[in-house]
Amino acid sequence: MTGGAEKMNIQWFPGHMTRAQRMIEENLRLVDAVCEILDARIPASSRNPDIDRLANGRPRLVIFNRCDLADPEATRRWRRWYQERGIAVLETDARSGRGVGGFVPAVRELLRDKLEGYAARGQSGRALRVMILGIPNVGKSTLINKVAGRRAAVAGDKPGVTRGRQWISIDAGLDLLDTPGILWPKFDSQEVGELLAITNAIKADVLDRETLGANFMLRLRENYPDALRERYKIEPDPECSGFELLEQAAKKRGFLLARGEYDTERMANTLLREYHEGKLGRLTLEMPDDRAVDTGK
Repeated sequence: MTGGAEKMNIQWFPGHMTRAQRMIEENLRLVDAVCEILDARIPASSRNPDIDRLANGRPRLVIFNRCDLADPEATRRWRRWYQERGIAVLETDARSGRGVGGFVPAVRELLRDKLEGYAARGQSGRALRVMILGIPNVGKSTLINKVAGRRAAVAGDKPGVTRGRQWISIDAGLDLLDTPGILWPKFDSQEVGELLAITNAIKADVLDRETLGANFMLRLRENYPDALRERYKIEPDPECSGFELLEQAAKKRGFLLARGEYDTERMANTLLREYHEGKLGRLTLEMPDDRAVDTGK
């Protein structure tokens, strides 16, 4: 947690996620491998720790999606971190399609032994089945549609759009099982909850957006101070609180209330929206050495 950050109560586990987790558990026996899609901006906090248990030892592929919005050097470090632990990694930007062409080859490489076994038994035409998992709003359905070359899965920019089980045939040799995005009942730290809210994996309106914006200001000051200088024309003074930085940015933007005070709530909403739009630059909000990451390996 960044020093000086305000405390927030973050809980987010709607009933449909309990149902989704049950559905995933029931259908894992049908698949050969699990593909977990992560947000490249938060490659640790966007991992659902329950997936390690749910996957139950099946081969896994990790996809860093939204790599176009992440710091390229940070993405390289995360890729190396996962690969050093024996986990295959693919980088994609599902919206533009960048990297998506590597998905099918990556799956076939992941399941090479199974394919060779099928061929040895005269079953070379047997399709591989892969479950697609990930937290809400990480781009699962968009990626599947790009891989399939058609609108095969329902996509949206709000958490929890995909609700039911969806089988998608990619080609004669590969079937994907799309699943609803699931979170977990209790975040292990405020940091995880904040990062999920900042990147829109959970609805930020269930939190105090002004406090979220203030704490985000502190993260930017610590890791990307030039983003504050260039976008908001403020100097990230280490003595200032997050709320003071919000106030300075609101002043620069001319966000005034009727009483002559600066509208920090509007500034917090603007900060979060402009981050989502990529206007602050390519930013990664956590690094491999920031916190331990349980990969189930």
